[in-house]
Amino acid sequence: MQREKILVTSALPYANGPIHLGHLSGAYLPADIFVRYHRSKGSDILYVCGSDEHGVPITISADKEGVSPKEIIDRYHEANKKAFEKFDMSFDVYSRTSRPIHHETAQTFFKSYLEQKLLIEKKSFQFYDDKAQMFLPDRYVEGTCPKCGFEEARSDECENCGSLYDPSELIKPRSKISGEEPLLKETSHWYFPLGKFQDRLEKYVNESNEKYKWKDNVIQYCRGWFRDGLKDRAVTRDLDWGVKVPINGADGKVLYVWFEAVLGYISATKEFFKAKGNEDGWKDFWQDTSTRYIAFIGKDNTVFHTIIFPAMLMAWNDGNKEKYLLPENVPANEFLNFEGKKFSKSRGWGIDVSDFLELFPADSLRYTLASNLPENKDTDFHWKEFQAKNNSELADILGNFVNRTFVFARKHFGNKVPALGELQKIDSEMIDMIKEYPVKIGSLIENYKIKDAVLEMMNLARAANKYFNDTEPWVTIKSNKDKCGTTINVCVQIISTLAEVFGPVIPDASGKMFRMLNTNSAGWVNCGTIRLFEGHELGTPEILFSKVDDEIISEQINKLGVVEQVSYNEPMISYEEFSKIDLRTAVVLEAEKIKKSKKLLKLKVKTAGGERQIIAGIAEHYSPDELLNKSIVIVANLKPAKLMGLESQGMILAVENKDGELKILQTDDKIVPGAKVR
Repeated sequence: MQREKILVTSALPYANGPIHLGHLSGAYLPADIFVRYHRSKGSDILYVCGSDEHGVPITISADKEGVSPKEIIDRYHEANKKAFEKFDMSFDVYSRTSRPIHHETAQTFFKSYLEQKLLIEKKSFQFYDDKAQMFLPDRYVEGTCPKCGFEEARSDECENCGSLYDPSELIKPRSKISGEEPLLKETSHWYFPLGKFQDRLEKYVNESNEKYKWKDNVIQYCRGWFRDGLKDRAVTRDLDWGVKVPINGADGKVLYVWFEAVLGYISATKEFFKAKGNEDGWKDFWQDTSTRYIAFIGKDNTVFHTIIFPAMLMAWNDGNKEKYLLPENVPANEFLNFEGKKFSKSRGWGIDVSDFLELFPADSLRYTLASNLPENKDTDFHWKEFQAKNNSELADILGNFVNRTFVFARKHFGNKVPALGELQKIDSEMIDMIKEYPVKIGSLIENYKIKDAVLEMMNLARAANKYFNDTEPWVTIKSNKDKCGTTINVCVQIISTLAEVFGPVIPDASGKMFRMLNTNSAGWVNCGTIRLFEGHELGTPEILFSKVDDEIISEQINKLGVVEQVSYNEPMISYEEFSKIDLRTAVVLEAEKIKKSKKLLKLKVKTAGGERQIIAGIAEHYSPDELLNKSIVIVANLKPAKLMGLESQGMILAVENKDGELKILQTDDKIVPGAKVR
């Protein structure tokens, strides 16, 4: 029987900062569990990842530290690679997009598109810092928003009000490099005609969803992009750091990181097989139609892997004989928060993987994250929950059962597997259970329901403890040793099954169980069978999991309790000035998203004087449904302003917390709309 061939990729982490727990829950741990399961099944599976090492965030980090971009990527590539190793990630290859093989691969794709006359060259005006002698990417320019007056707006977008505008409209622009006012200078770039592929992409997404059952969150995200219509997208930019544009006259231009980074999966696979002396081996995974390709990502990377990368592969396939596979599935996860708030490096909120693993074993973290993956909605990591998962589940349920079994076998049966005697109903039911659970768990992993699979793993351990208690071997060892031997024999078979099914999630503990059993993994196909027979010599018992003390958890929680001290330096206003502001209560009657804006919602509210429309920059913090019927506070006498072509007749009040999240001010529902706020 031919082995199933599977290619798995995880989104390339950006090499400008350390990996934290949120990253693990998004694109890495789910993929690793899927890969380890398939290796146990005997699949021919290749797991590819690496560092994304180009783009503006790298240069910004380098500028802040006064070092070269290479120093930044070398530091974080090595740090993240080690963190992944400590976490027991099982990549077959962990490459880098700064390597020559990647540059060559990306340039080959670009030249193929040029030869097909697919790319469109367009001229545009971009900010240029004459003092620094460089074009400025969006993140290097700040100014005053022409719509709301926010003084730290980017060159083409305001984060405060969500407005999009032409760079020429930015008021008082300034370069973040020199502090000088930049010039608008003409430049030219090549664009990929994404809209040309929209019909094919919609067909691809719909057919893949019908056949492979894509996650609903991924499908809805894709359909949102399709509704807005796909547009031409620049594939080059004016920057020194990156993959050079491989044509004459393109000095100072590099391939846009969104374009070349996804090609890192292909270049990493080439690197892997080249190191093995098999130059063309990569084609078996990227260009063999019998191969399944699964791309694991976090939700912020959805568009790149469901729309942009497939379009790039389609474009290549149009002009070349050797065709690339498109992803069969893109099981994107939502976000993991930390103690109720988003991870924030700048605010010191969260914990890096390497720091976490200095304190606790990888398996405890892997199990906790896997049992709480943000598969369909955002979830939270809490220190107390981590402690409970480790102590109450890994130690008290799984570890306790394993320890009881081996202690009993060592003390009463010479550390050997006793005979399997006459089976009672309870024994037969338990044997049937260990046959059924691997099938159930495997099916869940195959369908990317890993959180549910982990629950079933622990349910089997719970059933094992119940079986041990119900058969009472401490009683039967005195009254019926053969019956006691049957119990311990069945328990040994259960441990063999537990070692196998838990292997993808807690590989170190799985290895310990196999050592204690004095055997090796027999693979998922043999999982649940009676395979350790009478007289088999067992190994030395080990403690699977130690309990985490309250003190160490309290210490970690206390570290989060630091209150930021903020000095107040805002200009003071008089009572007369404040009294001009008319604050009123209002009830939200309708709310809807605004097309082509990630941040704006259109609200219809009822307040003093009747109904009015307000455009609010809170789409990233509230869904429209969450706002309906809420009693809020608005500035009622603000001059009307136009945002995204829509008139806004007021402003809602909100509080920004330390994580940058907005919380609207709400009033008691009993207060009538239009009441004055004093």
